[in-house]
Amino acid sequence: MSKIYLSKSTFIKGLQCEKSLYLHKYHSNLSDDTNLQQQAIFDRGTRVGELAQQLFPGGVDASPRDYTQYFESIKDTQKLIKDGVEVIYEAGFCFNNVICFIDILVKKKGRWYAYEVKSSTKLTDVYIIDASLQYYVMQNTGLDIANISIIHINNTYNRFGPLDLKKLFNFVIVTKDAINNNNYIKNKLLELHSVLAQKSIPNIAIGPHCTTPYNCDFKGYCWSHVPEYSIFNLSRLNKKIKWTLYGRGVMDLSQIPLDANLSDNQKIEIDSYMNQTEIIHKIKIRKFVNSLSSELYHLDFETYQSVVPYFDNVKPYQQIPFQYSAHYEHNQMVAHSEYLAKDSLTDCREDFIKNLIRDMKQDGDILVYNISFERSCINELIRCFPQYQSELLAIIDRMKDLMLPFKERWYYTPKMKGSYSIKYVLPALVPSLSYDCLEINNGNLASLTFANIHNVTDEEEVGVIRKNLLEYCKRDTLAMVKILDVLKSI
Repeated sequence: MSKIYLSKSTFIKGLQCEKSLYLHKYHSNLSDDTNLQQQAIFDRGTRVGELAQQLFPGGVDASPRDYTQYFESIKDTQKLIKDGVEVIYEAGFCFNNVICFIDILVKKKGRWYAYEVKSSTKLTDVYIIDASLQYYVMQNTGLDIANISIIHINNTYNRFGPLDLKKLFNFVIVTKDAINNNNYIKNKLLELHSVLAQKSIPNIAIGPHCTTPYNCDFKGYCWSHVPEYSIFNLSRLNKKIKWTLYGRGVMDLSQIPLDANLSDNQKIEIDSYMNQTEIIHKIKIRKFVNSLSSELYHLDFETYQSVVPYFDNVKPYQQIPFQYSAHYEHNQMVAHSEYLAKDSLTDCREDFIKNLIRDMKQDGDILVYNISFERSCINELIRCFPQYQSELLAIIDRMKDLMLPFKERWYYTPKMKGSYSIKYVLPALVPSLSYDCLEINNGNLASLTFANIHNVTDEEEVGVIRKNLLEYCKRDTLAMVKILDVLKSI
């Protein structure tokens, strides 16, 4: 029987769920497809790791060329150590059928200092266990490790001038934790190797571990028995209560016991689902509609985030608005205006502000969907560009939230499936208008697409991408127009 090897990632997967580890090793065909957002997270980690290498210049890269070259990489690492190389990137080690690659390995005064790089802004328990495993493997290969540290993003760093890597990153020494976790790591490795030696898939039920600390990539397989609309869709229901109900055999909303501690809105959802009826509070909806001015804007922003701030007065992961769409209603006429920045490497925030102020020049309320988002974006713009404070605050003062009637369950249908997101509200109220036909059909995809548009060299392709971005954002505000029309008809 061939040896079964664990890596850092499979070890963490096994800690989260032994069934997931087993499926990954022997039934990987059952895994969910990797989506663009997951791939973006992987790519981001790679970029941050490469950037951190600049803190220790002149190193030699020992990383494997592909997944079949792990042991060649480990041999290369040993040769580099023997040859006196003092900075090694992606140094590979193997002990007791466990393979790990340390992001940066540095020799100082005869001892080695190991650094694991994370693109997160927080030091988590998982990262400490991650580093503890690497420390365990390296120490047991005979390497003299003076310290092991985690390098992670400093979210308080506000860029001004050239990128300062020493301020962008935080260094946290976790050697004591790694030493204290030694026996835990050793025992867990024995357990996980024992799991992988089994002849059948471990019988582990779904639970909170399916999404903590990471979303499992076998959720589609393990959750296949859960209805499309179940207790897990019931809005604002505490996770602990959901899993307690599931443990009692409750999945369908009709099975929820009478003694369950539910809010009024949750009871509305259940009643609507069980009777397949719409819940419409006409008086409250009419009051909301009547509170709106006759001249009215429908406004929507799109934003992106970058772990590395590309320009001044930007922090890691700061939400940067790059696009808006506005539909303006007056005297039964609807006009449209829009803005889309050049790319994510160009600071277009001031241009965004100037266009927004110009396009919001008419009187009247400004209707948004989820007011906290647009409000926070504008407040951040005010922080960065205080010279536009009065105009931007005036825009905030005119804002009203179209999400309110749906969040408060003044209007609810079973088709909304417990959500008040516009992506659920629109098909429930206006089934003829959809996002499905669009190339870009959700905000995450729009954000990722724009963030990477500077990598596209073909001008024709760039034009198509920009057209798709504009169509998506325009659909958001057109959806708001149509949703409000439905509310007006009540």
